[in-house]
Amino acid sequence: MNLASLLTVDQIIPSMRATGHREAIVELVDHLVSGGLLGAGSREEVLSALQDREDKISTGIGSGVAIPHAFSSCTDKVLAVFGRSAAGIDFESLDDAPVHNIVLFIVPKKEYHLHLRTLAAIAKLFTNREVRQRLADAESREQIHEIFASRPARA
Repeated sequence: MNLASLLTVDQIIPSMRATGHREAIVELVDHLVSGGLLGAGSREEVLSALQDREDKISTGIGSGVAIPHAFSSCTDKVLAVFGRSAAGIDFESLDDAPVHNIVLFIVPKKEYHLHLRTLAAIAKLFTNREVRQRLADAESREQIHEIFASRPARA
């Protein structure tokens, strides 16, 4: 799975405004709503599912990366959005480091295996230090998308 197959250029926020963990999730979900990928009527259900997931354990996986994710009946395909924070966001990550790269995704409730494949592919991509550095240096949504397109993440 290649992350570019889940994200268009419009699903990338190169400079997030959020400074907090929960605020970041809201900003990302609102981006999906404003882009027409998630219905406004589904916003609260999705935010609740994401919050329930975060309450169990932080999705900050370390190395400046967080992968908030949840299941929802509001979609029949994986919905994803990427956000980058230059300042970093406290995501209560496993390594206590601030998060600079966030990939939020929502999976249809019936697609458990797709959820695992998506999570594994994203995590594998971001274990590469070079990829994280290239993302930090990228100056536009298009450049960020190209980084995702050029790095196949195999699950």
